[in-house]
Amino acid sequence: MQKGNIGVTTENIFPIIKKFLYSDHEIFLRELVSNAVDATQKLKTLAATGEFKGELGDLTVRVKADKDNGTITISDRGLGMTAEEIDKYINQIAFSGANDFLEKYKDDANAIIGHFGLGFYSAFMVAKKVEIITRSYKDDAKAMKWSCDGSPEFTLEETERNDRGTDIILYVDDDCKEFLEDSRLQGLLTKYCHFLPVPVAFGKKKEWKDGKQVETEEDNLINDTCPIWTKKPSELKEEDYKKFYRDLYPMADEPLFWIHLNVDYPFNLTGVLYFPKIKSNIDLQRNKIQLYCNQVYVTDSVEGIVPDFLTLLHGVIDSPDIPLNVSRSYLQSDSNVKKISTYITKKVADRLQSIFKNDRKEFEEKWDDLKIFINYGMLTQEDFYEKASKFALFKDTDNKYYTFEEYQTLIKDSQTDKDGNLIYLYANNADEQYTYIDAAKNKGYNVLLLDGQLDVPMINMLEQKFEKSHFTRVDSDIIDRLIVKEEQKGEELPQDKQEVLSTLFKGQMPKVKKTEFHVEAHALGESGAPIVITQAEYMRRMKDMASIQPGMSFYGEMPDMFNLVLNTDHRLIKQVLSEAESACAEKLVPVESELAMLTLRRNELHKAQEGKKDEEIPTTEKDELKDVEKKIDAQKAEKENILNGYAADNKVVHQLIDLALLQNNMLKGEALTNFVKRSVEMI
Repeated sequence: MQKGNIGVTTENIFPIIKKFLYSDHEIFLRELVSNAVDATQKLKTLAATGEFKGELGDLTVRVKADKDNGTITISDRGLGMTAEEIDKYINQIAFSGANDFLEKYKDDANAIIGHFGLGFYSAFMVAKKVEIITRSYKDDAKAMKWSCDGSPEFTLEETERNDRGTDIILYVDDDCKEFLEDSRLQGLLTKYCHFLPVPVAFGKKKEWKDGKQVETEEDNLINDTCPIWTKKPSELKEEDYKKFYRDLYPMADEPLFWIHLNVDYPFNLTGVLYFPKIKSNIDLQRNKIQLYCNQVYVTDSVEGIVPDFLTLLHGVIDSPDIPLNVSRSYLQSDSNVKKISTYITKKVADRLQSIFKNDRKEFEEKWDDLKIFINYGMLTQEDFYEKASKFALFKDTDNKYYTFEEYQTLIKDSQTDKDGNLIYLYANNADEQYTYIDAAKNKGYNVLLLDGQLDVPMINMLEQKFEKSHFTRVDSDIIDRLIVKEEQKGEELPQDKQEVLSTLFKGQMPKVKKTEFHVEAHALGESGAPIVITQAEYMRRMKDMASIQPGMSFYGEMPDMFNLVLNTDHRLIKQVLSEAESACAEKLVPVESELAMLTLRRNELHKAQEGKKDEEIPTTEKDELKDVEKKIDAQKAEKENILNGYAADNKVVHQLIDLALLQNNMLKGEALTNFVKRSVEMI
């Protein structure tokens, strides 16, 4: 028996392994099984080159838990090791000291992956004692047993083993007994070893017999040794891709489509990325891409290697060229990462372009699900925008689809304003904004449907990208002011009559929290609605942005501001005005007469003071002007009181206001109940 020292103190290497190299205890199983697979793969390579002439036989790597003895055993029939190789790969790992070793390899993770010694030492994360029983494939090699209890001391002695290969036996520490549970080990093997290239078995399959589960003679294989990303696309059918997706995400809806990655220069990268159906919250869908290194699972946090907008995709990426830290736990910064990210972006764009070009109908059918990916990409990556702008689509309220260029051609003649700006009209809810959409269509305009999660920031970006173009929501103004062309409008009412109308309705508007209404009167045509509620594009858009962009939250605190536009051409508005003037005439005549005289006197005083400095104006004139202004305000207030008093009992005024509010989903609670009662009474 040989005894020795691995070269460092217990206080040095094992705490470093546990705390520095491996942050997650469960990694030990991945490392040990991966090492067993590596040893098996290397033996197959030697057999292929003729260096090993024996029978390969069953090459299955086997994992076994023994709860009674508190052990986990990982067995393989690979290369095995001689005593000299044990000394080289197990003992000498720390000859220069653990810290020197880590310093040596921290910037060259690829030199470490597959390094038996490093992977082996992860065993001490969960084991109080580890044994290696191994026999090399080489002729006349003796079986050897290496044993260490976590201290710097080890023993190495000859032992009995008839077959080549290696058994790693872990005597599990008391605080890690969870890893002796079959369900825990099965879960870890499925997570980390599901696609290793050599069969991995965990016990035997079980079946129900006589009311209980019993073991069969068949191995419980936990991995697919030849997953689809290792095959050529020409070897696969559509169902193969769908089945693989179901295996990865059993509860997910069928994917929209997929992209098969396969590149060997200037780096090696394979994989399959799927476009899933996304229903709502973006963040809930992240971290669904699994990163592998030579079919060994690494992580599902692929930020950096995959462009941010593509972290919404699902699937698998496998590359030996992705720089990892020495424990294969996370990505390291590297120029290759940028190259891979750029390649993936290009590959996705090319695939989308191909689908659009070869089967536009299918592309349009999937657009509503696809556009969140495409919009997100165009918003966050300039190079993707340049490619995607050729196949990104607009959908209008008639469910017709157009490329950006096609839509510009469609609306150029009808929707260019007097200043040469192209106006893109849009709605974000076809049902709630139906009246406004209908009015725009009757005018000969086309209306886009922009109801996606990212359409507000997309609008802002496209206004910067498109030359002389503006996006305007269809309910942001009356139809004649959405696209100003200097067309002849209907004859407007005199200013004093407009003021009467505005006063009649403004005083009856409901008091809504954080909401303000501005009332105005305009000629909108006899066939137009009697009242139209609009909300200015700028403020509404800023408030929409505030809901998704924290830095703009102050806009969200501002009140909603709406315009209530009275159609002076409509018979009901004319009726309200006529009846109000008639009913209030007796009270209004003296008020308006007094107001007219006061206004005349104010104008005279202003004219007399024109061109004079303040000190040149007599105090008596200043005082008289103040007095006149005060009396004018009082007469205006009296006029408003008279009109408000009349309007308060006018059911038509209230009915028209409530109809406009109802049409905009703004009539609720008691106001809605009162509207219904009033409607019944009026009928």
